[in-house]
Amino acid sequence: MDEFVYILKRILQMIPVLIIVTVLIFFGMRMIPGDPALLMLGNRASDEALAMMHAKLGFDKPLMIQYFLFLRDCVLFRFGDSITLRMPITELFKQKAAITISLTAMTIIFDVLISVPLGIYCGMHKDSKLDTFLNSASLVFVSIPEFLIGLVLLMLLAVRIHVFPVGGWGNSFGEHIRSLILPSLTGALMTSSLVMRNIRENVIKVLNMDYVDFARSKGLPEIWVRMRYVLRNVLIPAVTLLAMRMTAMLAGSIVIESIFALPGIGQMMLNAILARDYPLVQATVYLFALIVMIMNLITDVSYSILDPRVKL
Repeated sequence: MDEFVYILKRILQMIPVLIIVTVLIFFGMRMIPGDPALLMLGNRASDEALAMMHAKLGFDKPLMIQYFLFLRDCVLFRFGDSITLRMPITELFKQKAAITISLTAMTIIFDVLISVPLGIYCGMHKDSKLDTFLNSASLVFVSIPEFLIGLVLLMLLAVRIHVFPVGGWGNSFGEHIRSLILPSLTGALMTSSLVMRNIRENVIKVLNMDYVDFARSKGLPEIWVRMRYVLRNVLIPAVTLLAMRMTAMLAGSIVIESIFALPGIGQMMLNAILARDYPLVQATVYLFALIVMIMNLITDVSYSILDPRVKL
């Protein structure tokens, strides 16, 4: 019952946040110079043609009425058609979301596979040669921008060695996986470096706790001590950091998808911003914000699963 009440409260707290998001994106888009009707019709369009296009797009109404219509569409999940692509926005989002979600999921898999074992090893073997090397390497990856990492990987593994495709999405399932490896690795290197360092510091801290010494004094196997007493206690801060980085992964998909020519939500939104496609940008940002808040809620609920001492 407590879990249900907590989840209900969190859902209610999402409402004012989503309203703020709609205000920022709606009025923020209209502060960007440019007229969508002029971009569609060209510079030689007559005033009458522009007025007709404004009426067709709904831009002839007062600004506040346009906002409340947009707010109504957000509540009903009815976003209309894209101005430039001339397709229902919900259909476009479904098509592109599969690519971006696949990219984010594979990035998280790389994050976990890289950060968890290396972080635990470095914490268990503090100040060893490998620990020193991995700490130095993690600082390098944290400092380098993602687009530069992506370009280097693209040049080495796609252009020079031809191990992976230079860009695109492919047609078969195998081609989809190969197309996602380099972009996912690009997004994972910085995040896994941060998570690895976080796990390392927490492993060192937990190893000095009294309950770990007590568990060893009872004669428990070392693997049992590490799994039950060390790993479970370092996972909660790691999950928190990883969840925070997941939002950055979604935002960073714009850059990564542009580098690797992935036709996902990020590239679609970038093209929509350049084309002043107000409905498409507004709907995409709103849905992004909703997804991020749902992910944060799932993360908070997972704390009580990882550690029964945590109460919602």
